[in-house]
Amino acid sequence: MIDWAAFGIVAVASLVATALVVSLYSFGLRFGSLTRPHPQSGEPVRPTYATVLSYVCFGLSACAVLYGIYLIVPFFHG
Repeated sequence: MIDWAAFGIVAVASLVATALVVSLYSFGLRFGSLTRPHPQSGEPVRPTYATVLSYVCFGLSACAVLYGIYLIVPFFHG
């Protein structure tokens, strides 16, 4: 017999996790491409906060992916 409640919980959890990883990665891309013109030369420069936030978003995205792999592969936890 199929436990539909458990199936629904797994489906919702996977959708939320997928949305989280994709959102973190896309925010990392967005912060990485954020530039403004330099006041004197006019060359595009990236603010320091944008670089830091980009690395943080990519790092959290990678951690979420590695945690998912950890949960899937039984060799790592048991």
